[in-house]
Order: sequence, then C-alpha cells, then structure tokens
Amino acid sequence: MVAQRGRRNGAGAAHKRTRPPGTPDADNAPTAEMPAVGENGADPEVRARAIPEAAVARLAVYLRVLSAMAEQGSTTVSSEELSSAAGVNSAKLRKDLSYLGSYGTRGVGYEVEVLVGQIERTLGLTRQHKVAVVGIGNLGHALANYGGFPGRGFPVEALFDIDPDLIGVPVGGLPVSHLDDIPRVCTERQISIGVIATPPAAAQSVCDRLVAGGVQCILNFAPVVLQVPEHVEVRKVDLAVELQILSFHVARRADNAEAAAGGVNGHVVDPAVMPS
Repeated sequence: MVAQRGRRNGAGAAHKRTRPPGTPDADNAPTAEMPAVGENGADPEVRARAIPEAAVARLAVYLRVLSAMAEQGSTTVSSEELSSAAGVNSAKLRKDLSYLGSYGTRGVGYEVEVLVGQIERTLGLTRQHKVAVVGIGNLGHALANYGGFPGRGFPVEALFDIDPDLIGVPVGGLPVSHLDDIPRVCTERQISIGVIATPPAAAQSVCDRLVAGGVQCILNFAPVVLQVPEHVEVRKVDLAVELQILSFHVARRADNAEAAAGGVNGHVVDPAVMPS
C-alpha cells in the first residue's frame, strides 16, 4: 500500500508526490503527525509527535495482535513475544512503541490492555470515522457487506454508483445513491473516509466529488494516481503491484534453494575438486 500526499503546484493545480508503487516504506520516510501518548493515555499538553509512516503501519499490526491476545486472556506480553507474533524484530518494536511513550517494564513487559488503549488513541480509533464506498461492483459490494468495519470504528454510511439499475437498491442495508449526489450526501452525513472501487477512468472524477463533499481521507483501489489538494490524504491499494512483490519473493526463494542445492554449507563447489 502506497501513501500519497497532495501538493499545490503553480496556479492552484493539484500535484501528487508519491514513491514508486511497491517501494517499501522506510523508517525515515515521510512522517504522520500523531498525538504523543504516555502510560496514562493521551496528554493534551504534549505536542504532536512525528511518527514514520512505516511505524504507523506496524502499529496497526501490533494492535491486531494485541487484540487477539486480549481475547485469549493475556494480560502482559514481552517485546520478544509481541515482535515474534507481529513478524518484526524486537528492537524495531521497542522503537515503534517508544513513539507512544511506552517503554514497558523490565522483567514484565507491556500490559496488553494499556498498550491496546495507547495504540488506539494514537491511531485515532477512539472515535468513529464514517465511510463512503463508491463503485458497487464485486469489490464495492463486498466492502459494503463486510460486518467488521463498524466494530473497528469505520461504519459504512453511504454507497454510490452510476448504474441506474443499482440506484436505490439496498446493499448491506444501505440504498445506493448516484455519483452526482456524492458532495451533498458526504457533507450531510459527515463522511470522513471515501473508498474508491471504480474503474480507473472514473476514479479522478469520483475523487473530485469526494473532496467537494469534505472527505479528507481516500482509500483508492483504482490503479491510477489521484490528483488531490494538500489537505487530502490518499492510500493507494494496487493488488497487481502486491502480487508482483510476492512474485519477487517467490523467485528469490527459488534462486536461493537452487544455489543451496549446488553447494556445500552455502558455498558453491566445483565438482572437479570435490572429495571422492
């Protein structure tokens, strides 16, 4: 998933700066402003901290792991246990959690419930973010019917499409509205996140309508780079790019296995000099 930020260029034209698709986030990559959180929760007197984008993504992973641990009755977790479950090294995990002001207790680790609360506050999950889905094809239909969003603070409050056969038809309990109604409906329902699941040719027009309706965050499934104002945040999900990245890892593992099969103790050996 690639983060994008809008930027004005020249006489008011929107310009988008982004890394090439598939480029992994680095810890010194662009940062997100997050509230500093101490052991007792968010401190309104503390200025917002800049947290690297890559660390923000990992915080979401830690939250998922910690929530599962809490459901299983765990009350404390060590950095080694949490890092192993999240698939990162413990040093990186401790650095990520230090952005929250959480350093754990030597010999005890972290309190699961406290850490869950800290991450939720840092990610802004203590309040709901109303979502609109645009494009009610296969993907949009699946998103509209997914029951896991409301419980995580992302209730789907509006659906849009251009197909006259879909207008007014309820999907996931919500009637589908026409694309032309996006600005009005998003304003009236105070939509904060828009999900674009349209064909590429329609994505920019849909994006413009969402921005006109006051939407400030967009999750884009269309394989195009959107032009947005500076204040709008875009996350791009390109499934083809993700598959290409997986293909790279499969090919690399195959190459490593082939190299290992042709050597001894990890070193390639000339058959002419191998012991008989």
